[in-house]
Amino acid sequence: LALWSRNWNEDEDLSVSTLLEKANKNLGEGTLDPLVIFGDVAVPSGLENADPCTARQCLWPKASDGNVYIPFRISNQYCKYQQSVSQVRSPTGLPPASRFTPHDRQRDFVNIQSLGGCYSFIGRRGRSQTVSLSRRGCVFPQIVQHEMLHALGFNHEQTRSDRDQHVRILLNNVIRGQEHNFRRINTNNLGTPYDYNSVMHYGRFAFSRNNQPTIVPIPNPNVSIGRATQMSPNDILRINRLYGCSE
Repeated sequence: LALWSRNWNEDEDLSVSTLLEKANKNLGEGTLDPLVIFGDVAVPSGLENADPCTARQCLWPKASDGNVYIPFRISNQYCKYQQSVSQVRSPTGLPPASRFTPHDRQRDFVNIQSLGGCYSFIGRRGRSQTVSLSRRGCVFPQIVQHEMLHALGFNHEQTRSDRDQHVRILLNNVIRGQEHNFRRINTNNLGTPYDYNSVMHYGRFAFSRNNQPTIVPIPNPNVSIGRATQMSPNDILRINRLYGCSE
């Protein structure tokens, strides 16, 4: 395992989990910060031990034309950051049948704000639901897509119910008190394979306390993980299947 010290590849600094850890290092210190599990998943108090999506109805409704529209509002905090705003305004590159659309009096909508880090609730919560994309550290294409996929109802890849067949979790290398971020949950995998290239997969050194890996692919430990810069074909396929859109 010494081969996989954190210096093995500079690209690790741009992995989703590394970016999230840096941006969220002070998350939870503010009085208005939500309860966050798995690194960036906001949950209402009382649902800490449940799959935040299957614990309730969380899908966005399908319109009469067969498409799924997710209304969103962007805070004017981004006005001075034109490049950042342009990345947020096209949040996911979703398949045509699932679209983010500007909020226009709809009751339920995603409220994108620059708050204390990067986080999202899982799936539709009802009324205004916050997706935090801090101007400092969160406005990267892969982070925007990652948080928006949470809002659509998706969990992290390494928490999948079948993850132990594909990765080994090395809890001895995890920061003390952060072991809960590697809990496996009962996910709906939608008949799709485990995807090391998913934008929802954390990197090899997520929550490492000693610069040694915490997630190792099996059977081939050399497989690249957690370095997606955009949604994978499987990510898009899952959106289509979850929302009953044509593939």
